[in-house]
Amino acid sequence: MLDAGLSRRRLLTAGAALAAGFVTAGCGSATGNADDRLAETSQSRTASLAATKLPLNKTGMAPDAVAAKYAGKKPQQWGTDIPGIITNFNATGKQFAVTFDACGGPGNNDIDENLLSLLIAQQIPATLFVNSRWIEANQARAAQLAANPLFELGNHGTAHRPLSVNGRAVYGISGTQSPQEAVDEVWGNHERLVALTGRAPRFFRTGTAHYDELAVSIVQDLGETPVGFSINADLGATATAAQVQANMMKAQSGGISLAHMHRPKSGTGPGMYNSIPALRSSGFAFVRLP
Repeated sequence: MLDAGLSRRRLLTAGAALAAGFVTAGCGSATGNADDRLAETSQSRTASLAATKLPLNKTGMAPDAVAAKYAGKKPQQWGTDIPGIITNFNATGKQFAVTFDACGGPGNNDIDENLLSLLIAQQIPATLFVNSRWIEANQARAAQLAANPLFELGNHGTAHRPLSVNGRAVYGISGTQSPQEAVDEVWGNHERLVALTGRAPRFFRTGTAHYDELAVSIVQDLGETPVGFSINADLGATATAAQVQANMMKAQSGGISLAHMHRPKSGTGPGMYNSIPALRSSGFAFVRLP
């Protein structure tokens, strides 16, 4: 049974309006001023983290060394499902992983509290990919989510940019333009999450979920695992509740869904309200990314 504080009527009301934009796996656009502020903040945090000597990179490679490794190389692949991106996992039985992005930036700093209440009431483990901009706008809530054992916070980048080494754009959002920019996009929010949680994030999902193959390797060299999806559940928070439900009901064992938790007026919450209990009733067990 759902918590009494979580009403179906509230969820359906919240999902009545659709979010404007492209039918994508991402959301929003990067803004230069915000990026500059985040870069300055990241520099100050770098000094602080160095002083605490937290283990930042399990591969042992310095970020600058990672950037230098790929200088001058040209990518050959681009997309959301290329080698090295995790789109499924080895399941034990009928298991499924739900993941939710919080993209941050203008129009993307809200929180779908009804959706989070559903996950908590139903005790659904989830990996939450949070962007630096969203963390900055929701610092107290981000800390609460980090402390909740149901959830694991993943890295959703510093400025929510597609991850490339040559500026490849998607959905009108320019990607990182060099190996150094790709490293900065990953590492800036890596440091932010270490400061927030006290440990390095295990998983990374780029803004828009697009990578080239060199960017995939950059993420791996920085000690994180690039994550994609097997089900694009809410189409960049533009899908109706019925579409979200229909997409989620295609779940297969070992699958990973992508949806968004920062658009409370989208169809995401209501669609999850209908599909998650139904999937559980059909025998699925929900797990975080292993």
